[in-house]
Amino acid sequence: MADERTDPEEVLQLNTNDKLGRILDVFRGAGEIFDGGQTFLARFRLDIYASRRQQNLYYPFASLGDWEIANFLLTSRLSMRAIDEFLSLRLTNSLPLSFSTAKELRSRAEILPSGPRWNARVVPTTHPTKSPVTLYYRDSLDCVESLFNHPLFAQTMDYSPFRLFTTAERIVRVFTEWMSSDGAWDLQLKFPEGNIVLEPLKQAARFGRMMSDPVGNLRYCFTPLVSYIVDTPEACMLACVRGRTSPVTTAMYKDFGDLDRHPPRTAALTLAQLQSIQCNVNEVERYFAACENFRLSGVSHPFWRDWLYADPSQFLTPEALHHWHRQFWDHDMQWCKHALGAGELDFRFSVLPPIAGFRHFNQGVTKLKQVGGRTQRDAQRYIVVVIAGFPQVDVVIAVRALMEFRYLAQAPAITSQTHDRISAALKTFHDHKHAIIDAGLHRGQTTGAALDHWEIPKLEFMQSVAPSIHQAGAVIQWSADTTEHAHIEVVKDPVTTTNNQNYDSQICRTLDRDEKCRLFSTAVSLSERTDTHNSLAGDDSETDILDHSDPNMADSAGDDAIGNILQDLWSSDRSPICFFDSAEKLSNAPLGSVPRPLRTLAIGRTTLRLNYKPSIRRISIDDAADTFSLPDLCGALSDYLNREGSFCQNFHSFGHQRRSSPNSPLPFNDLHIWFKVRVQQRTYFDSTKFSSAFTINAHPPDRHWKFGRYDAAILNTNPQYKWPLSGLAGTTIPWADRALVYAERLDLVQQAHGLVDHATGLHVLQRAVRASGTPLGEVFPLDQIRSYTHITPRFGAAADNRLSSANSIHFAQSFFLNKYFDKDFFYAIT
Repeated sequence: MADERTDPEEVLQLNTNDKLGRILDVFRGAGEIFDGGQTFLARFRLDIYASRRQQNLYYPFASLGDWEIANFLLTSRLSMRAIDEFLSLRLTNSLPLSFSTAKELRSRAEILPSGPRWNARVVPTTHPTKSPVTLYYRDSLDCVESLFNHPLFAQTMDYSPFRLFTTAERIVRVFTEWMSSDGAWDLQLKFPEGNIVLEPLKQAARFGRMMSDPVGNLRYCFTPLVSYIVDTPEACMLACVRGRTSPVTTAMYKDFGDLDRHPPRTAALTLAQLQSIQCNVNEVERYFAACENFRLSGVSHPFWRDWLYADPSQFLTPEALHHWHRQFWDHDMQWCKHALGAGELDFRFSVLPPIAGFRHFNQGVTKLKQVGGRTQRDAQRYIVVVIAGFPQVDVVIAVRALMEFRYLAQAPAITSQTHDRISAALKTFHDHKHAIIDAGLHRGQTTGAALDHWEIPKLEFMQSVAPSIHQAGAVIQWSADTTEHAHIEVVKDPVTTTNNQNYDSQICRTLDRDEKCRLFSTAVSLSERTDTHNSLAGDDSETDILDHSDPNMADSAGDDAIGNILQDLWSSDRSPICFFDSAEKLSNAPLGSVPRPLRTLAIGRTTLRLNYKPSIRRISIDDAADTFSLPDLCGALSDYLNREGSFCQNFHSFGHQRRSSPNSPLPFNDLHIWFKVRVQQRTYFDSTKFSSAFTINAHPPDRHWKFGRYDAAILNTNPQYKWPLSGLAGTTIPWADRALVYAERLDLVQQAHGLVDHATGLHVLQRAVRASGTPLGEVFPLDQIRSYTHITPRFGAAADNRLSSANSIHFAQSFFLNKYFDKDFFYAIT
């Protein structure tokens, strides 16, 4: 190994800006490239049947159509009997297929190029077992190398550790992915010049390995153990400690409620304790008794003991799904249940105004069964507004502080300021948690008896979140969502293709076959694009379409088409639809080719989409005023036109005196009306990405919505401010009642301790009225809407039992601006 490099001046390379304009300091010498690497496509062409594919790209299948049908059947989860029945149909028999049975189809699939294959090994045991213990596995280094070479990551891979700052003065640090962390920088100091790969492999961590990156450059790679994503019990097992003991610090169960973090349980400490035990490990009872003195579990040889630089106090990173969402449900929700009573808690959840596309708890939450991570997340959106009004304010503050902590810690980019706020939120909880015990709200799950201690392992784990951000980057990247969902993809789905015998081996064969199909589809797609590219370029030589002139920078101009192909093959099918692309196409369409006004339009970081056809195709102004109970509609339209004058796209604001009469003449008699508009925004931390769309409803009264359904929105009334970076400055909270758009203003109410309610940290709103007492409403251009937002009634000590989800906003006199309904909204106004 080369000598360690410790001089900051030797390793610092001042770079320019990243894609968001932030300052990058990049580690010099990391990510060095060497000749002799191979792209994914080059490796594909080294297959033993490559010569046959020069004449027939789809070999062992006859043609593209033959391969498409084969690929569909192989990945469809149909049984062999079902495939045989399909292939025996008369219509299928008329097709020029190269296979006629499921067995023949699978035989052809076996000779497709393969990725890392599943293997099986019988594990010997010292004690007899009912059946042999078989380990099914894939070579981990081969898996890492396959991922490192995969073309899907050609434009998204970082090869060098970096430090990210918001400005050139380098005052505010930003932590995002692991490469931005101090841990990555420090590890690079210890390794020879080369690259770091985020997968655990001991030999590669110690000696390194040459690997080809997606564009065919050869790189010297190391594999330190950076993160091991597990729940708390598994973390204790990996750290070799007993239950009721912290896996990452020296804290025991009696210390879990302490304000300050205990010293880390380092690898050196655990190994020293194990070495001090002189008992023979085969004398199980004596060895366990000796381990008890150190709170060790009895594991004598931790798997990480010979892993270079591996330390459980660092690689056991916090994980949102198990550590926060589950903790919320098991503890925070129970405190609120005991505080309000199950009936009151359920009622408050049930009368909250629903958000289109999100779960509405119309029957409450206390009787839910089989609660998963999605339900836990959805409940967190509303818990603060639900508990608000509980007489013991310290309880509300404690619940709110934990929600602030979770939301801040889930940010994909965490500045040094946000880092401090995360720590401050946790301190706020500890400063007020006594009220939960004083009120008898912290109770045993089985006995229901009040507890006077804080023996909650996940609570103690929260003390390690802030240090982990420095060490390993933003916590949200270590989510268990993917690994939890993998149980469906790699077990439940493949088992449907088996014959109900020897499940394990058949599942492995199915997984191998699925990956072969996807790899083959990728290679075929890349080959077709390469052939087209070379033909258009007039170049007979083989040109790699993924090659970039700068090996450390992604090509932002050329690979959109192939990127879309790879996304279709390898990414989730649940990606949101992008309205921004539609808006751009419509705005560039020739005049007269699309209806006006445009049904999809983009304004800065927001897009608005209307249905192609209005909900009401034609209605008179007077009838519309009656339908929506807007007696000043005609006057509002007239004032709007007078303010607009002969200029278009003027910026309008609230607060003008109503100058037009209710019967003012207008240059039109009828209106088109839409009942809803969908709003999509760029994400708060990365303007190159977009989030799922929200629906703003403006529906007139009907059988269910007696008073109509009118959602809230953020309306920009000052062009000097840009949502979301400016927060609520220069904005107004209106009810969007129609599209062109009539809105009634809600005002922020100053609180005793500032702009937000002291207990909940939420803005308080009330209806704005004119001097006459009528609602302050105006007509605005639709493109002044910037965001959906969620407002809820303030319940007080007890919710009015006459409320329902359809009338709670109508009858409420004041409201909360619920910032927790969406994380991007939370970041924008917090």
